[in-house]
Amino acid sequence: MTLHQDCRAWNTITRKGTLVKTFTPKPVDLTHDWYIIDATDVVLGRLATQAAVLLRGKNKPTYAPHADSGNHVIIINAAKVALTGGKLSKELYTHSGRPGGLRAYSYAQLLERNPDRIIISAIKGMLPKNRLAKTQLDRLHVFAGAEHPHTPQKPQTFEITQVSQQAK
Repeated sequence: MTLHQDCRAWNTITRKGTLVKTFTPKPVDLTHDWYIIDATDVVLGRLATQAAVLLRGKNKPTYAPHADSGNHVIIINAAKVALTGGKLSKELYTHSGRPGGLRAYSYAQLLERNPDRIIISAIKGMLPKNRLAKTQLDRLHVFAGAEHPHTPQKPQTFEITQVSQQAK
């Protein structure tokens, strides 16, 4: 067996023939940190992308797409999220699958009744479509107000930077 066949799965050989080990995170190496994000006046898309990065664990140096290295993300003040463009007046449709089951509603109505559903659906769309995404989405905690029951976990605050209109 040659050196190339022996290390083709886990190692990489450089041009000079030296062996470089590739790090693969084990379940012992994975940690799940807690982050809190204040959604007051934050644009929905920017909030969803940053939360999806934290949920997947892409902010860690030990990130691997197949490993469950995601974090817990708490989003507070979901009712104060900023929607750009014409989203407040845009009509959305859902159908229950039964005769006469077509329902129409707007983002403004949904923001009044159930503001966490807007954020959860936006973040869910930015996660991969696999079994691991369900586990990662279970670590998302969205609250309409400023209070949350996760203070014993001591979450770290995560600031989302706003892009000004002049910078564009």
